[in-house]
Amino acid sequence: MPVPTRVKAVAGRVAARRHYFTRNDWMGYVFCAPLIVGVLAFAVYPMFAALYMSFQQTSGMSLSGRWTGLSNYRYVLQDPVFWQSLYNTVYMGVLSVVLGIILSFILASLINSLKGDLGKNFFKGIYFLPNVVSAVAASLLFSFLFYPSREGLLNFVIGLIGIEPVGWLTNPQFSRLSIVLMSLWGALGYNTIIFLAGLQSVPRDLYEAAEVDGAGGLAKWRYITIPYLRPIFGFILIMGTIGGMKRFTDVWLIGGTAGNPGGSLMTCVLYIYRNAFLASQMGLATAASYLLFVVILILTVLLMLANRRRNSFG
Repeated sequence: MPVPTRVKAVAGRVAARRHYFTRNDWMGYVFCAPLIVGVLAFAVYPMFAALYMSFQQTSGMSLSGRWTGLSNYRYVLQDPVFWQSLYNTVYMGVLSVVLGIILSFILASLINSLKGDLGKNFFKGIYFLPNVVSAVAASLLFSFLFYPSREGLLNFVIGLIGIEPVGWLTNPQFSRLSIVLMSLWGALGYNTIIFLAGLQSVPRDLYEAAEVDGAGGLAKWRYITIPYLRPIFGFILIMGTIGGMKRFTDVWLIGGTAGNPGGSLMTCVLYIYRNAFLASQMGLATAASYLLFVVILILTVLLMLANRRRNSFG
């Protein structure tokens, strides 16, 4: 069957566009140029420069430091402070993510069960409000709440039932838990809104069919709601893990650069900050940065694979 002339002309123009840029193409690249230059200058170049510096002994002022090969990586991997910071980071991150997912999903389910939109909007605003509070303000607030003597609000409350004051931010046994509670307060609203949006997208037909079969509230929650929201669980788990592994602001404001008390609040990013800007050992700091990058990458890939496998067999 002969090919129409118009089709040949269109095919010829498509083939020509593979080799030549039109004026519209160039105009598009011109308008994209500021963004492309910004990404190259402030993201791509620093990434490769940091990788190059991780093999040097340098203060970071230039790329002309003394080449040391893998010695920075060996030093970091043999440094007990790094492993302590990694343990603290994982400990606080796991607690924050697990408790955050459980609590936010329960809150979202309770809000979604309300009848009127006025009540739903009220509680959505209340729980999301901490998410707009700055980390500095939140740290000052919880410093007052967790004050180690009777003047602290939490110690005052537990003192009413005869419990002695607890050093929430001064005792290494409780300091990490205190940071977890503070991070839960800040992130609970965001996760709740995400879960609530997912709950409102669950088809009502599934619940009605389950009711016909005699399923109760808990059965519908277990066999319909949770499986349907599995991608959202995976998203929040992955994003929470990445955020937890990069914890810095709250522990720095509460425990300082030493991660006090007793190094219990020393995280990987705080370890990197100390080496880079206090010890002027940018080579060690960049080596630790790339080791942290590898850890986050491995965790992210494992979580994505696990989430994909569950969705496949779900």
